Amino acid sequence: MRDRVWWVGVALSGAMVVMLGAYAAHGLAARTSAAMVSAVETGVRYQAWHTLAMMVMLVWRSVQPLAGQRWVLALWMLGVTAFAGSLYLMALAGLNLGIVTPIGGVLLIAGWLALGVVAIKAP
Repeated sequence: MRDRVWWVGVALSGAMVVMLGAYAAHGLAARTSAAMVSAVETGVRYQAWHTLAMMVMLVWRSVQPLAGQRWVLALWMLGVTAFAGSLYLMALAGLNLGIVTPIGGVLLIAGWLALGVVAIKAP
C-alpha cells in the first residue's frame, strides 16, 4: 500500500481525538480551568475534522493519484500537530508555545488552499 504511513498517521490522529476528547469531557476539569478545557475541546474539534479530511484525501488518492495531494496531507498533518498539539500542551503541561498555535492554523488554511489548487488542476 503506497500510503501506509499516511494511513497510520491518520489512525493515530483519530485515536488521539477520541482519547483527548474523552479526557476533556470527563477528567480535565478537575486539573485545570474551564478556559483550558475549552482549548483542548477546540484542538480536538479541529483535529477531528482534519483527520476526516485526510481520510477522504487518502481515498481520493487511491482512486485518482494527483500531483499535490501529498502536499495537502502534509500541510494538514503539520497544521494539526502545531495547532491542536500546542493547545494540548498548553492545557495539559502548562506550556505556552505562543506563535505555534497560529502557525498551525496557517498551515491548516494552506492545506485547504492547496486542495483547491489540486482540484483545479485535476484532469
